[in-house]
Amino acid sequence: MSDSANETRRYIVTGRVQGVGFRWFVEHAAVQLGLAGWVRNRADGSVEVMASGTRQELHDLYTELLKGPRASRVDKVEMEDAAPDTKLKKFRIEGTW
Repeated sequence: MSDSANETRRYIVTGRVQGVGFRWFVEHAAVQLGLAGWVRNRADGSVEVMASGTRQELHDLYTELLKGPRASRVDKVEMEDAAPDTKLKKFRIEGTW
């Protein structure tokens, strides 16, 4: 794979994305793609995702975030570059209440 340098991105997903299995959907997709990072619900009803991987893996995750699980409705996925976090070794769900 020529694009082997890892990058880190932060995604904010808005729509009907809480209470529909969205975090578990993201965790499954990220693990399948080999990404490290986390996903969590935010107080404003959105879902935040931090992920590290290759540019292609992060693009594939973005594509999955746009789809969401069947019960969800994704209105928007905002994406921004983030500082690399060397502590990210695997993908997990954070802040489950």
